[in-house]
Amino acid sequence: MASTTTNPVLSTRALGRATLARQLLLEPAAMSAKDAVSHLLGLQAQNTRPPYHALAARLAGFRPAHLSDLMESREVARIVTLRSTIHTHTAEDVLTLRPLVQAARDRELKMFRTGLDGVDLARLAALSRELVEEEPRTPKEIREALLVHWPDADPQSLSVAARCLLPLVQVTPRGLWRRSGQVRLTTAETWLGRAAEPAPAPDDTVLRYLAAFGPASVKDMQTWCGLTRLRDAFERLRPRLLTFQDEHGTELFDLPDAPRPDADTPAPPRFLPEYDNLLLSHADRGRVVSAEARNRSWKVNIAFPVFLLDGLVAGLWRLEETKERATMTIQPFGRTTKAQRAELTEEAERMAGTGVMAAEGVPFDVEFGVVDA
Repeated sequence: MASTTTNPVLSTRALGRATLARQLLLEPAAMSAKDAVSHLLGLQAQNTRPPYHALAARLAGFRPAHLSDLMESREVARIVTLRSTIHTHTAEDVLTLRPLVQAARDRELKMFRTGLDGVDLARLAALSRELVEEEPRTPKEIREALLVHWPDADPQSLSVAARCLLPLVQVTPRGLWRRSGQVRLTTAETWLGRAAEPAPAPDDTVLRYLAAFGPASVKDMQTWCGLTRLRDAFERLRPRLLTFQDEHGTELFDLPDAPRPDADTPAPPRFLPEYDNLLLSHADRGRVVSAEARNRSWKVNIAFPVFLLDGLVAGLWRLEETKERATMTIQPFGRTTKAQRAELTEEAERMAGTGVMAAEGVPFDVEFGVVDA
């Protein structure tokens, strides 16, 4: 939305530096894994390893056990929340953020309504809850149990309905470091041993979003969470916030005491997992990824792991592991200098030192390649 007042202009580069600071990517943060998961409002977890890579890129002294132990102790859990994708959240956020974004899950469910003709959704929710609270079930087991009651329904639509209607978490060992099992689901209340909170007003989450992703527009936050009609919450908070505008005139909100580093603040190389929320949480992603780089880091709806140079997505990386060796191949989109390659290698080795790139005692190599056409 265009600003109707004259607000200070933040350049795209300045916005990028501010967001990198909030995302703990200008320098490794001395923060616990749980505090980081909370500060970042969750980690993208479509696959098992990305949350570990995301924290290794951001935290000083991180080790995979720090997150894995939190999952085993049920202090964090994996659940469908933001943008209908799986995230790793603290237990507290599982019980509050999921109710907050329930309206988005209700909209998603409407997209599958033709496959649910004749299905009583209240009964489906009750049957699904009884099933998964008896013991954690696989999606296939849930689907097959529901098909007994509605044999003419679309099987995928039944699975989506259960996932949308209930806060289903993936139980361990799914998500544990190098011990991951198949997806089994139960309700958040059963897994965490406490009831979900009523859906909160979005105001508190607006402030937390700005702390992790700001400065940002109303549309940016709506892109992040999948909700609509958040303008009223920003307006209620306006007296407590600063306002800016980007180079296109879009009004941006921010916390008064949040970091906004100088646009020329050094931004060291960082390796990010696929679907990292840094890249998915703004309507205009130009602050961290150009349109050209975005096209080269996505294929249809598949995202690849990327690396940042000078605060922008500058290429891809991939990891190949065997019992004898682990090799990271860095694939820049363009030419890199000798100094940049040295910095990338140093950061790759720092990441490897956390234990997320290779099993203990396995040699780790870094190679440079080119992006496949």
